[in-house]
Amino acid sequence: MVDNKYDFTLEGRLGPKELVYVASEEDKELMDFFEKNPEVLEGWGKMNGYHVIIFPLLLKHLQSKEVLQYRAPYLTDIELERVEIGNDFFLQYLQNPSDKGRMKHGFIRTEDIRRGADGNDKAINRFYSVSSNSTEPIADQLHRIGRQIFDEKINREHLLDNFSTCDDWGGPDYRGADDRFNSQIEGEDTNDLLEEIKEKIAKLRQRGIAEHVLEELLHPDDRLSKLVVTRDHRIVLPDYNNMEIKMEPLVKAVYLLFLKHPEGLIFKHLPDYREELVGIYVNLKPNGLGEKALQSIEDVTNPLLNSINEKCARIRGAFVGQFDNHLARHYYIDGLRGEAKKISLPRELVVWE
Repeated sequence: MVDNKYDFTLEGRLGPKELVYVASEEDKELMDFFEKNPEVLEGWGKMNGYHVIIFPLLLKHLQSKEVLQYRAPYLTDIELERVEIGNDFFLQYLQNPSDKGRMKHGFIRTEDIRRGADGNDKAINRFYSVSSNSTEPIADQLHRIGRQIFDEKINREHLLDNFSTCDDWGGPDYRGADDRFNSQIEGEDTNDLLEEIKEKIAKLRQRGIAEHVLEELLHPDDRLSKLVVTRDHRIVLPDYNNMEIKMEPLVKAVYLLFLKHPEGLIFKHLPDYREELVGIYVNLKPNGLGEKALQSIEDVTNPLLNSINEKCARIRGAFVGQFDNHLARHYYIDGLRGEAKKISLPRELVVWE
């Protein structure tokens, strides 16, 4: 069994603890085994503490229209059909190209990612070959690789530490809405999203090597769409294949309020905008301004309550549920605690019909 370390120069960090199947040559019998025995690979990976990724199977998911348009909503159907990638994709990052010929088919353990002297991120990986042509059964080869990984982890010089942090508020939460606001400027965490869209986001958003593959597949950029508020108050993104962003009336009223104020709004000043919010809501629901609606509007403009944060979370979910956060962050309400919250989309891209 070939066992060597290989250096990969990467533009971004790969997710830790992944076993990625790569191949410079095709092994049909091996792929047939992987495809027909997913539970074997899943169990093998969990036993060793790794997520197993089989490129050909991963690509079937990554190249689906739903996934690709989530990452790059501006792509047309014709452009989506041109997206292609090979099973040897990962091997293009080898610092020594001659190593490619030695890596016929096997698993790369992506771990120990370190910053090199040249400033690039380098993954110090170990390769484990596996083949249907071996006299050893495939299942036995996997078992032996698992034992080898275990021994290597015991003997490693540096262990990766995993940290988790959480805020433990032992009693009632007396903070204001602004103190509880969860800014997502630096990135979206699925754990912060609403329950009703968590599953969809988890399915569409990728991590680790899958994320890196998508970056290379699509070369995603900040190609922003215009945002059109139609005469019948729909929110449409014409440059993202006429995508419509749907929200409940009060949530949409809050969104339109912030959209009308490019300078942003400070939460503690929300009571000053209560009447304006009422006017927007009346336009959305002319016959819906009852006592319950008025109370909801009062609650959402009360900076001591959490209602405004709930509405901002639903607004964020409405966009992130349709396309990736690297673009969606320009469209939803965001900002730092203690400062004005705003929609960062340039107002020349906003069209009011």
